[in-house]
Amino acid sequence: MILDDIFFSLSVRNVRLHFVRSVLAAIGIVIGVVAITSIGILGANMTLSITAELSESGNIIMVSPGGGGGGGMMMAGGGSSDDEDSFISEKQLSKIEKAVSTGNATNTVIAMYSDSDTFYVGSDKGHATIYGADMASVADIVDVEDGSFPGGTSGVVIGPTLAGRYDLEVGSRIKIGDEDESQTTVRVTGILEERGMSMDLNSDNAIIATEKWFTSFYGGEGEYDQVNIIAGDIDEIDFLEDAIDHAVNYRVDEDDQLNIQDSGSMVDTISSTIGTIVTFMMAIGAISLLVAAVSIFNVMLMSVTERIKEIGILRSIGTRRSEIRRMFLYESMILGVIGAGIGSILSFIGGYSLTFMMLGTTEYFFDPSSIMYVPIGMLVGITICVISGVYPAWSAANMDPIDALRAD
Repeated sequence: MILDDIFFSLSVRNVRLHFVRSVLAAIGIVIGVVAITSIGILGANMTLSITAELSESGNIIMVSPGGGGGGGMMMAGGGSSDDEDSFISEKQLSKIEKAVSTGNATNTVIAMYSDSDTFYVGSDKGHATIYGADMASVADIVDVEDGSFPGGTSGVVIGPTLAGRYDLEVGSRIKIGDEDESQTTVRVTGILEERGMSMDLNSDNAIIATEKWFTSFYGGEGEYDQVNIIAGDIDEIDFLEDAIDHAVNYRVDEDDQLNIQDSGSMVDTISSTIGTIVTFMMAIGAISLLVAAVSIFNVMLMSVTERIKEIGILRSIGTRRSEIRRMFLYESMILGVIGAGIGSILSFIGGYSLTFMMLGTTEYFFDPSSIMYVPIGMLVGITICVISGVYPAWSAANMDPIDALRAD
């Protein structure tokens, strides 16, 4: 066993003799392990959290204006496509409705208008996405927590985030539009339940009005910004997407094509994007490991230089080169274990804190895909140290014993 190896004992002794130097070298490993592990844990929790939220609307297909087969996609929750004049026409909506009627299950089609506009609550000014839709259809995808859906034209329902930020409640009045231009006043009839991130309708920070009110204020009747399809059977998602694509994109110019996306493809896209960002951030954090590797390399070379006579004595009494190599590799491994061990403890604490601060929840912290970064960080830290000690160990093992004994 390693612990019974006399050369391991010699390595431990040398670390103790140069304790301060060893600790300073190990600090670099600690910083590197904490950096890459904490970032990895945060990235995993972000992916898991977003995936869980989007998966809740897994039976929804969203059709939006675009052209070019993917550019200009309007994300739920605000903004429009790259081309401000692009929209889904009444004719295209009819084709979509006909296409989804071919499924075996009952599928619901919800056509929606949307715009981003300024609003005023008293003297407070805000900005939100304004949706216009048939309220009976909206009730299929969102629930009212307080109040009810509007029965008249001037009533709206608002998201809980918006309500909390501006102290809005049922009966509150909101002025929509810029002060220098036309304004209209609406009354809050209901506050929606929190939904979190969703690809179809980001209602938490939005104002949802009736179709009639929206088109009377913004115009563009029959020019929809998105169409949501609620599939009655989640297993028919692919079939419905193909049917819609054939109905609206077959034999039309590329600029007139509509984008069709479901939450599954959205999850893959977001996960891939987060993965790329996290990998980049981890690569930056790994720079500290590179600095630590140079420090360990320097410490080990100094250790070899200081122990030349000791190496000569060991070689002269019959110690094999492999044993000399092992002694110095043990020393670098000890520094790695100490640094990686402390780093893993700190990264566990730091990762938990960072996740809570950034996401507001640690629900997925102990998920295997999240917590696995702790042992991975330790393994990387130890490996870096051992690799850094390879050349010094090789150099020590290949010293000529006579020259080593003559050294001052």
